[in-house]
Amino acid sequence: MTEPASLYEDLRSEIGTVLVGNEAVLEVLTISLLTRSHVLVEGVPGVAKTTIARLFAQATGLESNRIQMTPDVLPADVTGTHVYREGTGEFELQRGPVFANLVVVDEINRATPKTQSALLEAMQEDTVTIDGETLALPTPFFVVATQNPIEMEGTYELPVAQRDRFQFKITVGTPGEDEELALLDRFDERPDLGPDDVSQVVTTEDILAARDVVTQVHVADGVKRYLRTIVATTRESADVEYGASPRAALSLLAATKARAAIHGREYVIPDDVKALARPALAHRLVPSAEAELSDVTAEDVIADVLESVEPPDGISPPSEAAAPTAEDG
Repeated sequence: MTEPASLYEDLRSEIGTVLVGNEAVLEVLTISLLTRSHVLVEGVPGVAKTTIARLFAQATGLESNRIQMTPDVLPADVTGTHVYREGTGEFELQRGPVFANLVVVDEINRATPKTQSALLEAMQEDTVTIDGETLALPTPFFVVATQNPIEMEGTYELPVAQRDRFQFKITVGTPGEDEELALLDRFDERPDLGPDDVSQVVTTEDILAARDVVTQVHVADGVKRYLRTIVATTRESADVEYGASPRAALSLLAATKARAAIHGREYVIPDDVKALARPALAHRLVPSAEAELSDVTAEDVIADVLESVEPPDGISPPSEAAAPTAEDG
């Protein structure tokens, strides 16, 4: 059975031959793939949002399609439709680009709400309904969407229901000095370096096997209470109109198990929860009007929550926790 830690290390090593930095993005992509979830990547133009997704598809060997969203893209352009064939006199199903293992949805906020909603069923149920017929999507099925935060004209903010379908929203920033210099050196030597230079290093069978391992990761009661308290505290914040839902708690729980697994642990620790709370919860919160006027962001709320909630002490591996003591005889 494929160990998630080995799978993650193989992906990091291979993708690292092209990608410089951005390991946080690679980590959440791997976690979401192993937990049957999806990722929203935000960043200004030119920070390699789409390139990261393409590198990930290449290294995993997943069949991938890219959808460039614009206001004139229709739901049928995403899901597919029935096309009349004159030669046969019959309607034939033409599957849309959503029928792939990894679907890169570029600039998702440029699509109209109606087109955005075409992805809801796919992301939640792994199915698509076309003219009343429900069709299963490939396994695994994984959506990586991108959006540009600085252009507002011609864009449509994702509704809460759409944002809630993404396990993570992660921001790709500009690289630091050392990373950018390394990037310049690498592409000075090989200007044509790109996703096609990355080899497939894992198989679909590896991914499915690693998923099974993730489900077996142990979460102690103390860690569950810690996670639940963080989620519940977002609902009590004066800066939030609507806090994180139980679905957000379940999504974060699955993510912490995957993070533990890809870092070689069979059990979740509080640091897993702390590391993933911001990208897993912030995009699901609805700030209050007063918070927006005061420039208090959802990320600020999560930071305050993490500061206020005390993590549990003494979390041990399940084998240690179950070990008999001298008093047990």
